[in-house]
Amino acid sequence: MSKKVTLYITGLLLLVLLATGCSSDGEDTSSANGESDEATSEENSEETSERKLTHAMGEITLKEKPERILAPYLEDSLVALGEKPVAQWSIGETVLNYLQPQLEGVPKIGWDLPIEQAIEQNPDLIIFSAPTALQNGSYEDYSSIAKTYVFDEETGADWRKQLTTMGEILNKQDKAEQVLSDFNQKVEEASATIKENIGDESVAFVWTMGEQFYVFDENRYGADIFYNEMGIAKPEFLQSLPEEGEQWNPVALEKLGELDADHVFLIGNEGEPGFEILENSSVWQNTPAAQNGQVYEVNDPSHWTIDGVIAHEMSIDQMVDTLSK
Repeated sequence: MSKKVTLYITGLLLLVLLATGCSSDGEDTSSANGESDEATSEENSEETSERKLTHAMGEITLKEKPERILAPYLEDSLVALGEKPVAQWSIGETVLNYLQPQLEGVPKIGWDLPIEQAIEQNPDLIIFSAPTALQNGSYEDYSSIAKTYVFDEETGADWRKQLTTMGEILNKQDKAEQVLSDFNQKVEEASATIKENIGDESVAFVWTMGEQFYVFDENRYGADIFYNEMGIAKPEFLQSLPEEGEQWNPVALEKLGELDADHVFLIGNEGEPGFEILENSSVWQNTPAAQNGQVYEVNDPSHWTIDGVIAHEMSIDQMVDTLSK
């Protein structure tokens, strides 16, 4: 399992154990490139010629277009390409909230893809995000159920490569290319709009879960796009964070009081204790963003704490809307 998937799953497991807050539904989004349902339907109806695909665990041959796809935690790429999985990733009742408008009615399957649950879904293609994602059985176990494709670690950890490879698997290379082209255009337009509204003022992103706080460094999830592609100014505070690693460590409240960002997106499920802690903290209330009324509470963290084209589009749209007011 890739590093970012591991971090997200760890966070969600903590969230389930804490049983704090309740997730709000993600906002509705259209397909990533704005094509009509009719166009998507026509594309999906096209037959696929026999293809041999090499992957991290070997080689598979697909003789026709897969109809029943199992791809836990890869649903963003599937949906962006106009596909609906036969079952969706979950931890207990927790799912990827932001994709629920597109995945309404799709049954849940355990994040570690239990063999019995996989058999029940009768898939004709199973896709894993990395070799380490095979948590509940061997490659041979899953291959005995259906054709099984496993991303290598590098591809699974890079959402653009992941989307491109998914396009190759599903014979939708042109669609994947168009989705990425549309996304790049959105990044360019959003960057111009945000700079027009806030200039060189800095922005920080803080995720609260339970009573803890996590600050997005410049390579964490969408922050990589915001800072490194859109050119949004980073607060100097980020330089004091430990180097990004497997473990995403929380930041102590006293340390968080040093956050020098002009704007802060405070992300967390409604009712998280962290919101009340900051509201009552003189340390936090003395930060520049809090003093200037430029802390923005975001109550759906699901698309902020994952890498995927739809997730990043939603976060960008939310940023543009918030910073344009």
